Amino acid sequence: GMFIVSSDISRTVGSPFWLLMAWVVAGVVTILGALSYGELAAMYPKAGGQYVFLRESMGALMGFLYGWTLFVVIQTGTIAAVAVAFGKYLGQLWPAISPERYGWFPQFTVTTWSGPIELGLSPQRLVALTTVWILTWINLRGVREGKLVQTTLTVVKTGALALLILLGLTIGRNATALAANFSPGNFTGSVDFTGVFAIVFGSALVGSLFSSDAWNNVTFAAAEVKNPQRNLPRALLFGTGLVTILYILANVAYLNVLPIHGTEGAADVIGRGIDHATQDRVGASAAEVIFGPIGGSIMAVAILISTFGCNNGLILSGARVYYAMAKDKLFFSKAGTLNRNSVPAFALIVQAVWTTLLCLTGTYNQLLDFVIFAALLFYVATTVGLFRLRSLRPDAERPYKALGYPFLPGLYIVLASAIAIVLLIAEKTRYQALSGLALVALGLPVYFIWRKVERA
Repeated sequence: GMFIVSSDISRTVGSPFWLLMAWVVAGVVTILGALSYGELAAMYPKAGGQYVFLRESMGALMGFLYGWTLFVVIQTGTIAAVAVAFGKYLGQLWPAISPERYGWFPQFTVTTWSGPIELGLSPQRLVALTTVWILTWINLRGVREGKLVQTTLTVVKTGALALLILLGLTIGRNATALAANFSPGNFTGSVDFTGVFAIVFGSALVGSLFSSDAWNNVTFAAAEVKNPQRNLPRALLFGTGLVTILYILANVAYLNVLPIHGTEGAADVIGRGIDHATQDRVGASAAEVIFGPIGGSIMAVAILISTFGCNNGLILSGARVYYAMAKDKLFFSKAGTLNRNSVPAFALIVQAVWTTLLCLTGTYNQLLDFVIFAALLFYVATTVGLFRLRSLRPDAERPYKALGYPFLPGLYIVLASAIAIVLLIAEKTRYQALSGLALVALGLPVYFIWRKVERA
């Protein structure tokens, strides 16, 4: 997301200032959420994380709805999309890995309100499936192996992003971009501060919020974290804080290198600017200005590392939620067992199978649009649960207490709810938000059917 969504945000908000504000607001909202989750993570350092928080504060039904939505769309949909992005950028280095579907594999195109869904297998999707199963196999071997991959790739991709920022703010500075973005009048643009702009700006936050999302995944594997009462709150706060700073600085670097406004189809990357970067690959355009023609390949390698590391973390953590649900008899019972390496093997495999189907159907693009709205609903519900637990269990041990309670958690509920409402109102995101809501609601009959089967 960090290397792509700034292009769409630029087209939506129209000025450098509001581009940066989209990342600032997303960062502030994310950090406020992390501060609230710190208390819950320290109270319940168990496998499942947010699922456990919702179960304890809101009851089994709310916990199930979160786990259901996580499995159907939030976690697996994101894994599928990131895996296909890996295949897409590998295709930039190796053109034979194309998006064209294999003729010998069954393929169909289904037209929906959100666009065509292409069912079938292509070289890019085959690469995506391969990465999903390789990472699943690594995590089946034990948490140490998953941790090693995650730590190594996180260091590499954070270093690559930091290098892009440093070069963009120094030797990559471009006179054309500086004049176009930071001259008086151009920086803030001409904005009519009305309700219409508020809705437009709110819809633009989808990209920056998605890029900042999955910060809660650290709580999913809480049972395997050393000294979780101390380390989980710190990981939440320092992790979201560092990512927010990196994202804001990266966009400042983009604005130093590329003009925000360009011309679609222009011959060079500076002419296309940020808002018309080829296939929205802003990071690749910035790297091309800094490094020359080879910059696109350098950025492709950086994104391959980033996507591979991202999916390792998502695969590792997501299976812990299904494990916790199975323990509560709300998921396949076998998912609640551990293999000889002490990892939830069946949960990892089920997750990989569903992700494979999403990759083959091509619905990952549509599912990504549903992720943020559905995620916001449960972020708000979980933070409301913090207030409920303060009331219902005032004497419970709280190794860490939410900073600024009740003001900052209350502010998070207001901001996240407002963004969710905007997504329902804005024409650009309305159908995706309603679809996300429908997926959550679909979990209601599934819950009662599952309960009935378990009793039988």
